[in-house]
Amino acid sequence: MQRLNLQQARVAVIGAGTMGMGIAQLAAMHGHDTYVFDLDVEKSNAACVQLKTQLEKRVQLGKMTQALVDATLANIHIVADLQQLSNADLIVEAVVEKKEVKQSLFQQLAEICSEHTIFASNTSSISITAIASVIPHPERVVGLHFFNPAPVMKLVEIIRGLKTSEQVAQALFELMHAWKKVPVTAKSTPGFIVNRVARPYYAEAFRALQENVTTPEQLDFILRECGHFAMGPCELTDLIGQDVNFSVTQSVYQEFFYEPRYRPSLIQKELVDAGCYGRKSGQGFYDYRQAQRSPEYILPALQPELSTSFKVQLSGQWLHDTGLIQRLKNTSSVNSVQIQSEIDKILIDDIEVMLTQGQSVDIDHSHEKVVLMDWHADWATATAVVLSASPLCTRSDCDKVSQLFAALGVSSIWVKDHPALFVMRSIAMLVNEGCEAVLHGIATEQDIDAAMKYGVNYPQGPFQWAAQIGTTQILTTLENLYRLYGEERYRPSLYLRQKVALESVKNAQHMATQAHTLKQAG
Repeated sequence: MQRLNLQQARVAVIGAGTMGMGIAQLAAMHGHDTYVFDLDVEKSNAACVQLKTQLEKRVQLGKMTQALVDATLANIHIVADLQQLSNADLIVEAVVEKKEVKQSLFQQLAEICSEHTIFASNTSSISITAIASVIPHPERVVGLHFFNPAPVMKLVEIIRGLKTSEQVAQALFELMHAWKKVPVTAKSTPGFIVNRVARPYYAEAFRALQENVTTPEQLDFILRECGHFAMGPCELTDLIGQDVNFSVTQSVYQEFFYEPRYRPSLIQKELVDAGCYGRKSGQGFYDYRQAQRSPEYILPALQPELSTSFKVQLSGQWLHDTGLIQRLKNTSSVNSVQIQSEIDKILIDDIEVMLTQGQSVDIDHSHEKVVLMDWHADWATATAVVLSASPLCTRSDCDKVSQLFAALGVSSIWVKDHPALFVMRSIAMLVNEGCEAVLHGIATEQDIDAAMKYGVNYPQGPFQWAAQIGTTQILTTLENLYRLYGEERYRPSLYLRQKVALESVKNAQHMATQAHTLKQAG
């Protein structure tokens, strides 16, 4: 296969909006002759003036040299006629999100440009295969999905349609590396990687609100503090725009032939119907009409200690939550005793504190004193823990648990029964969605992890979470959710089941090898 080199390519960008000018800036900064076309030439000229102002501000802040600004602006050429793009090697469209508009544009360009000119679409959701279907030489049509703002966001999704040439995809992959981006490749599928895999983060949040077990401000705090997400789902969708996020969800749901995992939320529909789009409208889940948004979540105060020392029994290995056990052992007022057990539990008198595995504390533990605990990303720095108590637990029992965590400097957030709680539930569903994408050959585990970290700023990717929490824990959580809800959206992915089975075999082989080694040594 002959290698295609785009390092010196003449680049054209169609659309002088925020995204189009961001892509043009990137190309020009990296030495490409860059041509910008928009139906409104005045818009193109105004956008170029605005870009000049923005770049000069970066010079004043010491974030860019004047020489680079001058070179960048010198490489950008505003054109008033598509005919002027006849010599372009790579054309990136950033126009309205309508398939017919993109197809018509590329059809016009196909009559003007060489058959070797690459047509790249910056679409975030439209099928590349569908766009290419009416274009001569569809093998040169590809998705090149930047994230806003394009000069800042690291991720670029390179989307291969059914007929996209491997040469074209590879050349763009190398070009994006040269532009100092993090490129990932994926097959054309609704939502590609990021907009598909991220759907559970919103869907499970809205489900919790619909089941009336939390509030937007509490939920956002929990996902930030315990999950280490940069933003909670409610504040994030307020920033994106509830209308925009709802539209993407609807599109993915429809394009997947109404797969239950992507079903839109009535909670979000209500906001959209009311015109409460978030920051841009002044109101969404939060009210932004004052200097400080409201409501604001106030973390419960630490429960005062009633005794100078706590006696607890630690059972199980806690292989994936060693930070919590270490923190308990390092707290002088906690006297812990380790006992052998296959189940991870913290025993406080007759109360069992366990990490949630997706069970319902009301249904599955109705006849015992059990407190289920949500997962925390880093127990060394934890300031809060989410807890849910079974019906047999009294107020006094809950106070004992709160006092234990208070001894660690951790506030207790008590919530009603909600299977898998919030962080564990969100992560389990994100992992499951990532597994489905791999199962269907959309992208690799590595590219999915990179996409979610650099595209939506997750603390880590789904498969990194699976390794940290444990694939068995994730699978058990999903199986319990599937059992309790009886809904297909919680059905564990076949790929996840395969991973758990393979890891079980590897562990068994490892243990057999160790046993053999010990026998030989003896």
